[in-house]
Amino acid sequence: MAENKDQQHPLWNNDRQVVDTLLNGEPNDYNLSELARLRMRYNDFPGARDIKSDLDDILKKWQLTEETLFEKTRQIHDVGQVYKGRGVKRDDWS
Repeated sequence: MAENKDQQHPLWNNDRQVVDTLLNGEPNDYNLSELARLRMRYNDFPGARDIKSDLDDILKKWQLTEETLFEKTRQIHDVGQVYKGRGVKRDDWS
């Protein structure tokens, strides 16, 4: 039987800072996009329980489900570019 071991995500330190900002922030276009990006990153990741829990708390605070969050962010990205001047050519999904 395989042991269930949590892993440390290599971007945890950076992501922790973003999550802390989101916890104190409002659901504007940029923050919604950051929340959706981190939800995708940590969705199936075996670890980072603190970040996952905080992302859940942010969804509740902003009265969103994951489905409505992703719907809103698709609309945001359809209209314009949220990450202007932030390394636009860099994909940051993992």
